[in-house]
Amino acid sequence: MKRKVTLKQIAKELDVSISTVSKSLRNSLEISEDTRQKVQAFAKLYNYKPNNIALSLKNKKTKTICIIIPEIIHHFFTTVISGVEHVANEKGYNVIVCLSDESFDKEVINMEMLANGSIDGFILSLSKETQAKKDFHHITEVINQGMPVVMFDRVTNDILCDKVIIDDSLAAFNATQFLIDKGFKKIGLLTTVDYVSVGKLRTEGYTKALLLNDIKVDYNIIVKIEDTEYFENQVTELLSNQKPEAVFAVNEIFAVTALKVAHKLGLKVPQDISIIGFTDGIISKYSSPAITTISQNGIKMGEKAARMLIERLENEELEDYEEQYKTEVIETELIQRESTT
Repeated sequence: MKRKVTLKQIAKELDVSISTVSKSLRNSLEISEDTRQKVQAFAKLYNYKPNNIALSLKNKKTKTICIIIPEIIHHFFTTVISGVEHVANEKGYNVIVCLSDESFDKEVINMEMLANGSIDGFILSLSKETQAKKDFHHITEVINQGMPVVMFDRVTNDILCDKVIIDDSLAAFNATQFLIDKGFKKIGLLTTVDYVSVGKLRTEGYTKALLLNDIKVDYNIIVKIEDTEYFENQVTELLSNQKPEAVFAVNEIFAVTALKVAHKLGLKVPQDISIIGFTDGIISKYSSPAITTISQNGIKMGEKAARMLIERLENEELEDYEEQYKTEVIETELIQRESTT
């Protein structure tokens, strides 16, 4: 069986551009007869089957990029969008924002709809369902057609592309160590299910901090939340039955819910229980008491992702630039407020 090839590989083998290959396969009169025949013969030899995601890709520049986010409830994603727009507009690019709503199907539809020449590249944070399925074919197809993709926050090692992340494990370690240094040993954790990459990494950081301080990991006080709309009962059960001294929540919504439940149970924060969250959003700043948190620097993340994408778009003709993918790590910081002693 012949090996499967992509547009990019055909272009490289024949020393022509991806656009030339795409046009040749569509019998465009812009390409010479000799080149069309050469490209078509090579494609036939290796059983090349063009997918329908982006056949007309790269025929012309749109000066538009798309950012796909999994949800809008978290302040973090709005700050990333702000960072992306700031750099994109500065560079003369427009930005389209799409919401996958944590749905694999919607993520695929968004990419298929826009990868037909409507935009020049994607900035993407994976949906929860995509991570659960571990199905990234739609992203692979877009990249194989020559369209650059930059992943941020929720990423996967299964896809070779540029990425912008924070060190989630280290940030969670620092948050947990902060609570341990305050004298707490029974520290509850509000986290996501394991297939959500950032939740898994933050859980690992929490566990590592406990073990390095000779504190046994108590799985009764680790709450893994799947339904992010209806989880208050899980938090209530943790605080009322397990009675942790402190709680580390891996996102802002979990943290403010812990604060709300504590108030309902008559617990004073931070006198009876300390709470630390993740993401320095508006809720954390203006809740009462204000919540100690880890800042993800979403604006910086968005700015970096936009710069990486635009740099790749404007250097795509350089052959030695193609596979030099980078992973940029944005620094985090712990912001101490009233919810911890």
